[in-house]
Amino acid sequence: MWINRHTKLRNAGVLGLNERNVSYISRYNKRENFPLVDNKLKTKKAAAAVKLPVPELLGVIESPAQLKTLSTLLENHQSFVIKPARGSGGKGILVINRRDGEQFFKPSGALITHNEIRHYISNILSGVYSLGGKPDIAFIETLVRGDQVLAKYSHEGLPDIRIIVFQGFPVMAMLRCPTSDSDGKANLHQGAVGVGLDISRGTALKAVQHDKVISHHPDTRVKFSDLMIPNWRKLLKLAGHCHDFTELGYLGCDIVLDEHRGPLILEVNARPGLFIQIASGIGLRPRLKNIESLVQKDWHVDERINYALEHFSANATS
Repeated sequence: MWINRHTKLRNAGVLGLNERNVSYISRYNKRENFPLVDNKLKTKKAAAAVKLPVPELLGVIESPAQLKTLSTLLENHQSFVIKPARGSGGKGILVINRRDGEQFFKPSGALITHNEIRHYISNILSGVYSLGGKPDIAFIETLVRGDQVLAKYSHEGLPDIRIIVFQGFPVMAMLRCPTSDSDGKANLHQGAVGVGLDISRGTALKAVQHDKVISHHPDTRVKFSDLMIPNWRKLLKLAGHCHDFTELGYLGCDIVLDEHRGPLILEVNARPGLFIQIASGIGLRPRLKNIESLVQKDWHVDERINYALEHFSANATS
């Protein structure tokens, strides 16, 4: 029975975890390039250095002694986000969307005091949220105000777009929509909705929550069939540039839409998950093999986008 299921998935072009790890991550991602994307602060600075748009950096706290300057750092900011540099899976991210003096409020309306924020950052520094529990760095950035076009597809949090890029070519994409189940976070394992996107148009293919296909957002009741991501080509181009500045052959680029600044690179992942295939109803393998078959791959980013638009639409056979 297991062999039949495995054969069926393989015939459908589904990329498995072992094949992803051996044939793509290990083969196309050099170990020396991992530190750049395993540290969100380094990724942010590297992207900004090549003029790619990212959320504005407000400050960095590297040691407990710097917590003395936290009040000064935050005094002119009504909203902000605190992140661990080496956190994973959305762990350790604190979002503040308004304040009243020394009282701060999360998107849910929950109150958090200045002292509690200090303690939270102290936990980040001690490695509570980092990979392997190693000491970490906390950084503070501006709160992205989500584009109103996508606001109706989210509960409290900010939806983001994950684009898988192989050899600089965008090959598959999905929108991750926060829900009440996911506590306003775009974390699929916690109950966010994954919406597969047609790579050629930025429109919805299907939506999945807890491994079940759904038609409406569970909280806002908005139909996913009407979804269309604005500035789609611009998003694909940003994702293509992530290959250029990280030199990773296989990656996931996470992008958010700010109502004023437009698309912003949130982070880059050297080990993107495979749920995107479930959300899209399409296997990754044929698209990856398509790119591997190309004799020439050092194309300009616009040429790579054009190729993806032509060959990887939902109706394409390759």
